[in-house]
Amino acid sequence: MKLISIIGATALMFGTILASDTVDENVLKFEKERFSKNKRVEINSVKINTKKEMPQKGWYGYIIDLDAKMAGKEIKAKDVIFSNGELIAPELFDIKTGMALKDLMNPTLTKDYYDEKKLIAGNPNAKDKLVVFSDPLCPFCMDYLPDVINYVKENKDSVALYYYHFPLLRIHPASAPLSALMIVAKKDGMADIELKVYKADWDKYFKSNETDAQKVIDGFNKEFNTAYTINDIKNEKIGDELSADISKGDNVMVQGTPTIFVNGEQDKSKLKYEMLGN
Repeated sequence: MKLISIIGATALMFGTILASDTVDENVLKFEKERFSKNKRVEINSVKINTKKEMPQKGWYGYIIDLDAKMAGKEIKAKDVIFSNGELIAPELFDIKTGMALKDLMNPTLTKDYYDEKKLIAGNPNAKDKLVVFSDPLCPFCMDYLPDVINYVKENKDSVALYYYHFPLLRIHPASAPLSALMIVAKKDGMADIELKVYKADWDKYFKSNETDAQKVIDGFNKEFNTAYTINDIKNEKIGDELSADISKGDNVMVQGTPTIFVNGEQDKSKLKYEMLGN
């Protein structure tokens, strides 16, 4: 009897795996066909980035990575869809709570986000890790980030905080040169540059919609008694590092700032960090 039960359970599990694989294949096939209907789009690859089981029985959420060429330009995009094996939907809502299930579809951070070069406070060997994507001229960020930094400093042995630049260029164009200046100053050994920048009153020197990078540089130099020039922020390595940070955010579907991840998972409440380290 036991042997029969084991064989039966194994067969059931194997059948479930096969069924799941079939659903995945059908989801990818659907996405390929959907994007291929646009004659301007040439598909290079369509892959499953993340698959999560939804609270609603039988439904799965998928984050799809699309690598394609459109009008001669290489594009990389992400799409979120849901499937129960028979239906595919671009969005689902919990009928009882009204919650959009897309809110559950955030990629989990990989270990490479815990790069010690990005550590700004705490212990890299700490059990609890925070990763924040932020714009230094975002008003909410300016209030929020100093609190997070100071909290981690108070719990420096048990929490690590990693910072990634994510300037919102359409809203705050001045944040791009300011972020670049932060990278330069950090490389030059300026301590706590993130905390200092976020606590500074930049309105004395320029507005967040300033498009003249020189005005941003002049303000930074006055605030911190430095002597940086436009050539310092036009350095190719500085630009590459800033672009890499933005790409890191794009890869995990960061769409606004501040965005914080607690132990790999995005925290939309932005308050879970206060429960760590105590």
